[in-house]
Amino acid sequence: MTNETNRPVPLDDQLCYAIYSAGIAIQRAYKPLLDALGLTYPQYLVLNVLWREDGQTVGRIAEQLALESSTLTPLLKRLEAAGLIRRTRNPENERQVVIALTDQGRALENRAGCLGETLLEASGQSPSELGELNVKVRQLRDEIYSRIGRWSLDRT
Repeated sequence: MTNETNRPVPLDDQLCYAIYSAGIAIQRAYKPLLDALGLTYPQYLVLNVLWREDGQTVGRIAEQLALESSTLTPLLKRLEAAGLIRRTRNPENERQVVIALTDQGRALENRAGCLGETLLEASGQSPSELGELNVKVRQLRDEIYSRIGRWSLDRT
């Protein structure tokens, strides 16, 4: 005989699953646009980080995306092969690799701007509704990190 209190909560009643599956739905809505740009969603995320601040180290990009550098490296190699970024060693610290956008990578920024419009259309939400949801999800993320320790490559 099993104890009912030890049974897992159904997925549809779990906040973590709702957030996870909403993320998948958003990526599926973005997929046709990203395909037209020749990008995967993780590649788009890397480029987005660089569009905000170009010339970052692999470690800094990995930290912002909550990824291990070893996970990020193959993705960066594909972006470099596509001519969107350049990887160079930091002359001040040879262990660091600096990632910079190429002109082609910079030019994608304007074309990628339509992803927000896609989300508005696919969700049926207003910009203010999505903005409020974004604030709440970020607050939840930040509260969790404040209790478990923020993701960091050096764990500080």
